[in-house]
Amino acid sequence: MIELRGVTKEYGKRKALDDIDITFQKGKVYGILGPNGSGKSTMMKLIAGLVFPTKGKIYVNNKQVNRYIAEETAYLASEGMLYPGLTVAQMIDFFSSQYKDFSVEKANELLSFLSLDASQKTGKLSKGQQGRLKLLLVLSREAPVILLDEPFLGLDPMVRETIVKGLVSFIDFGEQTVIIATHEITEIEPVLEEAIILSEGKVQNYCQVEELREEKGLSVLQWLKSSYKEGTGR
Repeated sequence: MIELRGVTKEYGKRKALDDIDITFQKGKVYGILGPNGSGKSTMMKLIAGLVFPTKGKIYVNNKQVNRYIAEETAYLASEGMLYPGLTVAQMIDFFSSQYKDFSVEKANELLSFLSLDASQKTGKLSKGQQGRLKLLLVLSREAPVILLDEPFLGLDPMVRETIVKGLVSFIDFGEQTVIIATHEITEIEPVLEEAIILSEGKVQNYCQVEELREEKGLSVLQWLKSSYKEGTGR
């Protein structure tokens, strides 16, 4: 379980997050939705222990987040993460050496599933191949929390579809809590259980996806658009 209690994050005079109270339950898949600048990436970095709140506290599995929380969280960053001078195989070896929960067996399965060449230098990979490699490195961990920050950024529809299939095939549903921050909703909607709209650093709306479909007959994208139209998503 992940808890944010009264969390505010300020960069100078700008509030990236403003007094957030939210709980993510174990074993569910969440979508954090909203436009650029809404606070999605800041929230992910805070949970991953890469930045710290100006006010408030964050807990992952009853532990207050600090820089060692990486043992509990597998984080896919929207930028960076790969060393261009290393091959795919060397990146796998590096991650294996850094994280006790890294499964080389799972990495080899993902290598085949995602059609990656272990001998290629990461700096020579296409953007789509780099996106698949980052997903491989994150999903090969058996961490209780998986954080995916804009996993579809700049990727074509075929690569996005492959990434979603990878999520479905290699996540331990019911055990791993997965949080996906994105503004690309259509691709991930089939795997989402709950969705949260962030706007200007605040939680503006929330839904349980199955209830949304059954009771209102809406897709997550339709719900997001209606929230903006009504002013609850701005």
